[in-house]
Amino acid sequence: MPLPPAELEARLRLHALPGFGPRRHRRLLEAFASASAALSAPASAWRALGLPAGCAEARRSTEVRQQAAMALAWLEQPQRQLLPLGEPGYPALLAELDDAPPLLFVEGEAALLEQPQLAMVGSRRASKPGLDTARAFARQLAGAGFVITSGLALGIDGAAHRGALEASGKTVAVLGTGLQRIYPARHAPLAAEILAGGGALVSELPLDCPPQAGNFPRRNRIISGLSLGVLVVEASPSSGSLITARLAAEQGREVYAIPGSIHHPGARGCHQLIRDGATLVESIEHILEALRGWQNIAPPQPAPTGERHPLLALLHAAPQTSEALALASGWPLARVLAALTELELDGLVACEGGRWLGGTG
Repeated sequence: MPLPPAELEARLRLHALPGFGPRRHRRLLEAFASASAALSAPASAWRALGLPAGCAEARRSTEVRQQAAMALAWLEQPQRQLLPLGEPGYPALLAELDDAPPLLFVEGEAALLEQPQLAMVGSRRASKPGLDTARAFARQLAGAGFVITSGLALGIDGAAHRGALEASGKTVAVLGTGLQRIYPARHAPLAAEILAGGGALVSELPLDCPPQAGNFPRRNRIISGLSLGVLVVEASPSSGSLITARLAAEQGREVYAIPGSIHHPGARGCHQLIRDGATLVESIEHILEALRGWQNIAPPQPAPTGERHPLLALLHAAPQTSEALALASGWPLARVLAALTELELDGLVACEGGRWLGGTG
């Protein structure tokens, strides 16, 4: 049963208070049983709970009331929902966190948040092979029945969302801004594609909240908290993706990492995760082995084998470099690299000494 309108408005007013995080929100609701009662309580009662005087003073301000009214107007449009912690529809895995968001703004298909999700994260400055790998893994994992969850950032995040969409799968983007302030701006078309593809955009922040550096690490706990596991595709040792992986481990989620060349700086973060106990991943089977029971549908069928794939036909004739394959096939090098990544994930090709070899498939 949805919250009464007055209680919903009261929750939004609490959410709009400055310096009012998840733990303070929860403390008030536990003390007063409802947001409406909390707003009506004397300031002395708030102080007795250890809440700053500024919070109690701001609760009746025009700005706080206006922000709540704006959110209520936003909710009147189709495909927009507010999920309060403790109410039906709030994702169960996320609710387990001590600092679970008190409110989640969702645009799109909110029911996806209760389906099996796998988070994919990585560097914003990913290499071309890293981006290709992320897209290929997202395509196959989405095809295996997982919702792909990421942060809409440049680099690996964007590749993961696109890979899921290419497989006609579902994907969830957790923003570090308000839903009315898509960031980065160049990913606004991608956000629209996610919604058009039956996915969802999610944020715990006020709708008009602009990009603020401190909010992006905070949103990482939501990405991992919604998911059964986190796959790190490419990351430097200082990458924010390692924060997501650390949070996932603390939350009891699975952590997976794809290894890379010891000479590539973008692989060092993944290698550190593997040394710290993350599962080394070379194919999606390494993920599905642990999560098979969570899949909504059967695993994807193997890619067509034999001589049907033009690159396989060339490789069965003789080992070749990527450049030689591009020349022989007439394909752009980027297309060849993407195809080789998928074939490698399917176990149909292997790279040795810079040359690609065809398997027996």
